[in-house]
Amino acid sequence: MATIRVRNTGERITDEAQVRAFLESNNVYYEHWPLDALPASLRGKFVLSDDEKDQILEALRPQIEALAKARGYVKWDVIALSEQTPNLEEMLKKFEQVHTHTEDEVRAIVAGSGIFVIKGKEGYFDVELQAGDVISVPERNPHFFTLTDERKVVAVRLFIDPSGWVAHPYEDPEFQRA
Repeated sequence: MATIRVRNTGERITDEAQVRAFLESNNVYYEHWPLDALPASLRGKFVLSDDEKDQILEALRPQIEALAKARGYVKWDVIALSEQTPNLEEMLKKFEQVHTHTEDEVRAIVAGSGIFVIKGKEGYFDVELQAGDVISVPERNPHFFTLTDERKVVAVRLFIDPSGWVAHPYEDPEFQRA
């Protein structure tokens, strides 16, 4: 279940109903998927072959297709990040810059954890996501993604534009790293 930390106040939101209400009030889509259909051999695995990524997509196909149909996604893939990922630090530097997209950014966490830092109505907040959490940051909404201290995540990404992930840098004097 996702948790929230409001950066300008330090407030933490952990109650599921309050998390959902807070995200909805900031136009952030959230749901939680059961991951029972994932093969046991892939649960908690963070270095994946293309075949294993395809197995994840197949196991989650009903949820992915339902979300794609409801929200207009036409392409999806799996990304896996861990200490074994080549050039992980350089990749994270690219992700950890405040940016926007011309479509919403969607992640369904399959294993591990990650944090979306999102600009809301009253400043930035962190959404810490765990396995099963699905989030969609609205198009043109400043945000970025990073890893938790666990430093590993497997996520399904869904796209409206078949070209995939395209970030547009967003300079924001209101943004503070901590």
